Amino acid sequence: MSIEEIYQRFRNSNKVCTDTRKIEKHDLFFALKGDNFNGNKFAQQAIDSGANYAIIDEEEFYSGPQCILVNDVLETLQQLATHHRRQFDIPVIGLTGSNGKTTNKELLKTVLSKKYKVQATQGNLNNHIGVPLTLLSMPTDTEMAIIEMGANHQKEIEMLCKIAEPSHGFITNIGKAHLEGFGGVEGVKKGKGELLDFLKASEGYVFVNEKNETLTSMVKERQMVRAVYYGKDERALKMLSESPQVVFENPEGQKFTAHISGAYNFENMQTAYNIGLYFNVHSEDACEALASYAPDNNRSQLVKKGSNEIFLDAYNANPSSMEASLKNFMSYETEKGKVVILGDMFELGEDSEKEHESLGQLIAEGNFETVVLYGENMKAALKHLPMAFYFTDKFSIHNWVKDKAFDNKAFLIKGSRGVSLETIVQFIG
Repeated sequence: MSIEEIYQRFRNSNKVCTDTRKIEKHDLFFALKGDNFNGNKFAQQAIDSGANYAIIDEEEFYSGPQCILVNDVLETLQQLATHHRRQFDIPVIGLTGSNGKTTNKELLKTVLSKKYKVQATQGNLNNHIGVPLTLLSMPTDTEMAIIEMGANHQKEIEMLCKIAEPSHGFITNIGKAHLEGFGGVEGVKKGKGELLDFLKASEGYVFVNEKNETLTSMVKERQMVRAVYYGKDERALKMLSESPQVVFENPEGQKFTAHISGAYNFENMQTAYNIGLYFNVHSEDACEALASYAPDNNRSQLVKKGSNEIFLDAYNANPSSMEASLKNFMSYETEKGKVVILGDMFELGEDSEKEHESLGQLIAEGNFETVVLYGENMKAALKHLPMAFYFTDKFSIHNWVKDKAFDNKAFLIKGSRGVSLETIVQFIG
């Protein structure tokens, strides 16, 4: 069956679904495979649960005309997503980067939604499955799409661009993330730069914060003609304060207070604001949108528990984001005692020990009242932190935090997703 024929069945279905536990009547089920599961085995269950059709790639599970047999279910999902994307003559903004992808996506969605009907990546579904699902979730009246693209090795962004075909795009930053898969920072630049390569080849537009020298040089090295620069011109926002919350001013002199903190988040706000202006969102509307954004996903959250303040940024961590968060916390002026609780950084390969030890040096410069480290990799940081408390299991760190009964403290809690340090919050205050 051709993609065009499958597309007609998609248009007559409720939505695409890949999980039989979430099937609704008239869905189109894609029987994806993983390391530990085979969706083909659940095709009949999906049909029995109300799915119009089940897309499968193993003939033994064919049970009748509601099963559509293809060569590869995943490839079909991706091809269908591209076919659907091509039905729209709208801006499709692709974004990638080492840090802040989801925050940038949410800020930009909030700003553009002031003027347009926007469809954006849900959560952080930014891989070879999430990107197609985002595209296929676009209703026919979508006026703007924002596609987050994640990667941990070369050629992944290139592949996602071929699926999503962005007309516009930007890179949040280049940092020390997924060093193991990319092969170092230069590998990260090359991998993330695949978005720029696609936009240049397709004559798309790239947005560039010209205060970021790395990104500016990457664009200029490629001699990209359709580059929209911002950050240094008269239309840039001005940061008045970065902690505990960003306070900023627009070119008209209006002041706004955000729900997030840190100069690194102000850069994200600057990007969303200027892309909004490019697409004719009014300055005041864009600023109101930025000020209204309140994260609730363990990213850059400010949580208050009793007399304690908690800067919760526990969704993910790498050397670049750790440094940015720590420096922001160091600059925070408060009479409260400062406590840092930091967890392992993953996917650093042979650089892991060196990067954790360097992190220990940076923490030592912070003059924090209490330092708590969690995870096997963090052992390397102890070299510079003889007074730090060190844990390798959640039961112990939870009990320790609970027993301390912290009062009138300011906390920074950050670590990679695999250590889930947000679980500590319930034991504070």
